[in-house]
Amino acid sequence: MNDTYDRADDGPPRTGYVYDPRFEEVRTRRVLAFVFDYFLVALLTLFAGIFVFFLGIFTLGVGWLLYFVLPALVAMAYVGGSMGGPAQATPGMRFFSLRIVRDDGRPVDFFLAILHGVIFWVAHITLTPLLLAIALFTDRKRLIQDILLGTAIVRSDIA
Repeated sequence: MNDTYDRADDGPPRTGYVYDPRFEEVRTRRVLAFVFDYFLVALLTLFAGIFVFFLGIFTLGVGWLLYFVLPALVAMAYVGGSMGGPAQATPGMRFFSLRIVRDDGRPVDFFLAILHGVIFWVAHITLTPLLLAIALFTDRKRLIQDILLGTAIVRSDIA
């Protein structure tokens, strides 16, 4: 018998579904990591806003124009630097033992990490937050940005 298939204790394997323990509880952990990261980005934006306030005074008000793009800049730097870094995970993802992997096995770089976040926000703001339901029906519990970019979120505590 092939043990790569997911089996319930009381029944036969589900045909066509290859079981991988790295995807156990990924959806729940991913949502919790998002909330954790969202809070950290908000906190970093607050501190950056204080810096921009003083920068605006120093530049006679010109620096205050950064307030229009400050949350996006902070979020892109946060996601690009952490998810595109050596850990391949944001602090929230690391806290919940998650990391991003590419289908081709190469590491995620800074720009792919930023693109991952931008596609998430554009897709879910312009279309609907119900796009999160895609993870209920896709293999490897992937979202639209994962499918488009050839990535997946896996548990880092399971080899």
